[in-house]
Amino acid sequence: MSRNITIAGAGNVGTQFAVHCAEKGYRVTVYSSKPEKIHRELTIVNEDGEVLHQGTIARATSDPAAAFQNADVIFITVPAALMEHQAAMIEPFAGAGMKLCIVPGTGGGECAFKGCIEKGAVLFGVQRVPSVARLVEYGKTVRAVGYRGEMFAAALPHKDTKECCKLIEDIFDIKTSPLPNYLNITLTPSNPILHTARLKNLYGDYQAGRVYENVPLFYEDWNDEASVLLLKCDEEVQKLCRKLNMFDLSYVKSLRVHYESPTAEEMTKKISGIAGFKGLSSPALAVEGGFIPDLGSRYFTADFPYGLSILVQIAGLAGLDTPNMKETLNWYYSIAGKRKEFRFSDYGIDTLEKFIEFYRM
Repeated sequence: MSRNITIAGAGNVGTQFAVHCAEKGYRVTVYSSKPEKIHRELTIVNEDGEVLHQGTIARATSDPAAAFQNADVIFITVPAALMEHQAAMIEPFAGAGMKLCIVPGTGGGECAFKGCIEKGAVLFGVQRVPSVARLVEYGKTVRAVGYRGEMFAAALPHKDTKECCKLIEDIFDIKTSPLPNYLNITLTPSNPILHTARLKNLYGDYQAGRVYENVPLFYEDWNDEASVLLLKCDEEVQKLCRKLNMFDLSYVKSLRVHYESPTAEEMTKKISGIAGFKGLSSPALAVEGGFIPDLGSRYFTADFPYGLSILVQIAGLAGLDTPNMKETLNWYYSIAGKRKEFRFSDYGIDTLEKFIEFYRM
């Protein structure tokens, strides 16, 4: 049993993972830019504030050597935009026997950690987070709602997938099944189309000087227009999976299946009624006269340049046109400008052949 676990990031998911790992007897280090705010006793509570899980971590630190040098397992829970920076920080300490897990595994992190893999480390990702998790108090308590009955994971190299699944199972007591390849995680149609379709629905008419009198709740006020675009993007992801028929992508489930909602109207009813999403506001900044989109929100800074963009790039490598996803991505560029984003070409993956070679590792 690997004993030393480091959690990179102390947000919603990082705190949740720290509690579960500590509760199971692992020696847990939390790597954070604000270690002085991290309590040693951490808890997970339910909607009523009742403690579900609690654990005592060994330490919190902002020192990379202290955090990563002797780690057997590192759970990376930082935003996708910070993945490359996090990988560069970990790489000097990477080697055979180390396991690195990206939570969730989307966002291009598998490429960011390519250097760590080449040094002998195993990189794995989970397809989705264990539950909806929201901080109650930073560095102390997180609220978790709706734990999954089953999780899915994949590793690079793929031969280590089953061992990585067992690790997740042991920590969370949730059945964790191996995916056929990591691409089943990369192509998961979650936030990269869910959040981006909703943002275009909310702010599709935004331009400089436009101010909104009020902004609907992100999920509870979800509407059919957002669902129509979401389902169009979802179908393009499924077409992409069929195009990439050299891989088994049977675990890239359509959101129609995932949410059991085949029509736009049913999708709207489903998403607006999810208990874990209740009360979540849309990303907005208060200005004189109302609100404008908060382009600095992770909904924007992660889900377009490190989410939707990745899907569009893969489609491009595969020679598939995805007009709805491209139009949504171009809308983002029109209001946010070109910003730093994940590019496969930055990692030498600029042809379909190189793409296939990487994901067949």
